Amino acid sequence: QVQLVESGGGFVQAGGSLKLACQYSGRTFASMTMGWFRQAPGKEREFVAGITTFRVSTFYADSIQGRSTISKDKDQNTVYLQIDNLKPEDSAVYYCAAATGASTARSVRDRRIYTSWGRGTQVTVSS
Repeated sequence: QVQLVESGGGFVQAGGSLKLACQYSGRTFASMTMGWFRQAPGKEREFVAGITTFRVSTFYADSIQGRSTISKDKDQNTVYLQIDNLKPEDSAVYYCAAATGASTARSVRDRRIYTSWGRGTQVTVSS
């Protein structure tokens, strides 16, 4: 059974940075595509970033492209999301998710293909 535990959220001023972490346990980490999603109050959960197993391709939402980095540490079974130059509109609960078989830009962005989810970590950015 796959378990995901997020950490690293918090309260930060606009322009600041955060590094979120997702500790993974269960099925072989190396075989999983990992994604980060976020959900603000009253809004749908949206894709933020994803990293695949093969060729370790990375994908980002347009809203965070250029100021975010997703990475994997296979030795620590952890996936990270670094976000720089944070904006108030980045405020949300950030969720980590795991999937198998997703490798295209379209599939990695589709939350329906993710079968395991963490409980989320809150990020609040003040203006």
